[in-house]
Amino acid sequence: MRHKFNAKRTEVEGRFYPSKLEAAYANKLHLAKKSGDLLFWLEQVPFALPGCSYRLDFMEFWSNSNIVLTEVKGYSTPMAKLKFKLFSETYPFLTLNIVKK
Repeated sequence: MRHKFNAKRTEVEGRFYPSKLEAAYANKLHLAKKSGDLLFWLEQVPFALPGCSYRLDFMEFWSNSNIVLTEVKGYSTPMAKLKFKLFSETYPFLTLNIVKK
């Protein structure tokens, strides 16, 4: 079955990601972890939003004590833009790092 945005399911370190872009970002995280800069990360982290839910692609925990919230987007839909806005309003103390093509 083809993905609606022509995304290609891609494997990195035994895990499949829904797109090459997301897999490339995961590969960067694996390299950062191997170098010791990154402690660990979580994937598909759920956040409650008013009237809907949102799953963040990556929540990264860096060795310098930074926590980075990353969303990988090859194509930004109107629904995604709405959820980013709701996220910012619901969690004003958190910042989304949006990685685009």
